[in-house]
Amino acid sequence: MSDKDKNKIYVVGHKNPDTDSICSAIAYAALKSKITGKVYEPRRAGQLNEETQYVLERFHVKTPSLLSDLREQIKDTELKEVEGIRSSVSIRTAWEKMQESNIHTLPVTRDGKLEGVITIGDIAKTYMEVYDNTILSKARTQYRNIAKAVEGEIVTGNGHGYLLKGKVAIAASSRILMSDFIAKDDLVIMGDRKDAQRCAVDMDASCMVVCNKAHISDRIIREAEEKEIVIISTALDTFTAAQHINQSIPVKYFMTKDNLITFKMRDYVDDVKEVMARKRYRDFPIVDSKGKFLGLISRRRLLNVRKKQVILVDHNEKNQAVDGVEEADVLEIIDHHRLSSIETMGPVFFRNQPVGCTATIIYQMYQEAQVEVDPTNAALLCAAIISDTLMFRSPTCTPLDESTARTLAGIAGIEIEALAQEMFNAGSNLKGKSAEEICFLDFKQFTVNDTVFGVGQVNSMSAEELREIKKIVQPHLEKARKNHGLNMIFFMLTNIITESSELLCAGPEAREKIIGAYDLAEDTEELMLPGVVSRKKQLVPTLVGALQQ
Repeated sequence: MSDKDKNKIYVVGHKNPDTDSICSAIAYAALKSKITGKVYEPRRAGQLNEETQYVLERFHVKTPSLLSDLREQIKDTELKEVEGIRSSVSIRTAWEKMQESNIHTLPVTRDGKLEGVITIGDIAKTYMEVYDNTILSKARTQYRNIAKAVEGEIVTGNGHGYLLKGKVAIAASSRILMSDFIAKDDLVIMGDRKDAQRCAVDMDASCMVVCNKAHISDRIIREAEEKEIVIISTALDTFTAAQHINQSIPVKYFMTKDNLITFKMRDYVDDVKEVMARKRYRDFPIVDSKGKFLGLISRRRLLNVRKKQVILVDHNEKNQAVDGVEEADVLEIIDHHRLSSIETMGPVFFRNQPVGCTATIIYQMYQEAQVEVDPTNAALLCAAIISDTLMFRSPTCTPLDESTARTLAGIAGIEIEALAQEMFNAGSNLKGKSAEEICFLDFKQFTVNDTVFGVGQVNSMSAEELREIKKIVQPHLEKARKNHGLNMIFFMLTNIITESSELLCAGPEAREKIIGAYDLAEDTEELMLPGVVSRKKQLVPTLVGALQQ
């Protein structure tokens, strides 16, 4: 991962994002990037609703990528970058690379893809465990590896060939006895005895390791060439050569290749730590989705994991925030709602103003920074204000919201009334969506004492359209309440033209609480709330007051 990616700061709104949370995140990320030179990236915390999708498409703005969890991931750590080795290299070469890089684990790769891992412990086992004298041929050991292990050079023969048959033998007895135990295709370790060299050639050995740099006659070399026998000359004595020769075995014979424990860059650190705690390994390989090796991670490196840095816009309630926000480094909160339950590890820049839309605050911050807002971001901020204030009809709307929207419309070259009509039509066009999708398109969750409730909302300029939505949503509310672990659930069908809402609800005492809070007739069939169009300012505060009594 590049330094640029590591230092990225996310700007994100709430779950079930609306037009304000998305457009404010985009415009604020652009402002912060411009005035700081750092990388601020807008993100979304959930699926976009139809209105917001329309706004982004209308002004040719790319939809922000999803940010579903702020917990630390492997990609937030510094990986140990290690070059992989081929499975054919010797354990001696693997050991030397480990010593050179001061590491305990080496990845074994082929064309960049992970095949296995070899550790210092694996190499130590090659000395401690007893192997028979055919181990080199069983491991298909390459002659050039054997030469390197005994610190020798190949006098004749194909160093790229493999010892495929036979055993390792030491020519330390008489020729008669040697003839009894040396067989065809054996590897024979010997000194300067000419009869031993002759015996090895006569018996069709596959390889001769001649120690102490002993003389090898031209005739022996010539006959060895004819029989394709590999001759290796080394300065080591016979004992030392025999001791070192097992270092030539390829790492593939000892490496771990089955049931490999690997992680990916997007894996969460908490989950990785849990796996690590159950395993004895020091280092674990990180691979991509195609199995390509990226680096190693250790327990120690996880202690230095970098927390994700984030700016929250349009919310300050924990259950509306991206999962894992408590583990993130929250730098700023820009909001226009009531103060709630977000807790931070340290002091943050917190800006909360009693206006109808976060976008109004964002434009103020452009002005304070003396940065001109470009037409595209001006259009997005204007659309956000139109959405949150229901084109200035909501009681949450302040004179500052309306004047800001009109200023932004001038910069963007758009006509507010026409844009509002297009946005609201797009937002209430829910054809093809399920009851579940409609319920949670624009949904927020709240907690009062031990009661957890949620409020969804759909705005429309058509009473007929709202009646159709009611037919879909009402039968589903109780199921939605139980599936999401809520005590109560409410759904606002808001008519922008009449500036009123019909409230649907489910849950024990939900209907009674609304009737009591708004002083409605107990036998009323439909919960009609004239003049109520704002969830934030008119419904939620009233509900909170009723629940607290």
